[in-house]
Amino acid sequence: MMLRRVLLGACVLSLVTLAAAQTKVSGSAQCTKPDIQQKVDVPDHPGHTFSVSQFKCTWSKPMEVAGIQDKDGVDTGLGELHGDAGTSHGYYVDTFANGDKTYVHWQGTDSMKDGTSQGKWIYTGGTGKFKGLKGSGTYKGKYAQDGTVSFDVEGDYTLPKM
Repeated sequence: MMLRRVLLGACVLSLVTLAAAQTKVSGSAQCTKPDIQQKVDVPDHPGHTFSVSQFKCTWSKPMEVAGIQDKDGVDTGLGELHGDAGTSHGYYVDTFANGDKTYVHWQGTDSMKDGTSQGKWIYTGGTGKFKGLKGSGTYKGKYAQDGTVSFDVEGDYTLPKM
């Protein structure tokens, strides 16, 4: 479940998109149960695990960068859980309506007790219209009983002048 949260966090991070001078963005994403999920217990104490997962996300409230809305993406993340608390980090690849992509690195914390995730994200690049994109922000995620997760993302971005 922590792995899912980590992945979801990555999705949300990716939601925050691009524009021109420092432009604010926000959006909401819904992510599926992980397509890939592996968990390995660490035998030093009960509840200590590492996980890797990958899942797909779609934007229920798309972010708009440079006049283009994001539509979906893939989140890949790693997590470490100690009982009910954990840390996670990963990458989200966000695909926009015109086919261009943005790349996001995210990291955060997870609470299994509350079913929540929160953290920070940063753009690491993009293709096409989003080449040279820079920006960062925060995300908050909420896990559902069925293994899906929803994320709210906000931040700002800049695009180089062409």
